[in-house]
Amino acid sequence: MLTTTSDEQLMLQYREGDFIAFEELYRRHRVGLYRFIAWRSPRADWVDEIVQDSWANLHQARERYQPDASFRTYLYQIARNRLLDLLRQQQPLLAADMGTGTDGFDAFDALADAAQDVVTPETAFDQKQRHDSLHQALAQLPGEQKEALVLQQMNRLSLEEIAAIVSAPVETVKSRLRYAMRKLREGSLCEQG
Repeated sequence: MLTTTSDEQLMLQYREGDFIAFEELYRRHRVGLYRFIAWRSPRADWVDEIVQDSWANLHQARERYQPDASFRTYLYQIARNRLLDLLRQQQPLLAADMGTGTDGFDAFDALADAAQDVVTPETAFDQKQRHDSLHQALAQLPGEQKEALVLQQMNRLSLEEIAAIVSAPVETVKSRLRYAMRKLREGSLCEQG
């Protein structure tokens, strides 16, 4: 049964031509990958392209896959590299080019809202206010801190997995998370006062 098979085993099966194994990998990781890119991309219009390119690159690289790290780490590294490629290709972005919402938050909110149960108008308003506050606070964080925090909190990755994705030592990832949390706490204390 595929639901009890590890991601790494599924990828090895896919490497051997089992497309049902790929479908299971896609089912397990499509939302998490989308979230990771939506929170990290400076342009909302890049998100779908990066996610699609990531799955295509995974397909092209499947014959070379070795389960040296977790599958999720492998997939997120592919996506992160694609994002970095796009960033290198672009000139500095003007705010007008960034569309609605920075870092693809509107796309993320649409995806997250679609997955939620029906809520009352009051609950929806409260959720929107919390989302807006969180987005504003995250937008103030340096990119490396925001990336580490999103990977840990939104995607439930371990410190070791984050370190592998961002190509940094685990201690560096811990520092980024510590500084990010400190800045978020300081920001929320300032708003309450």
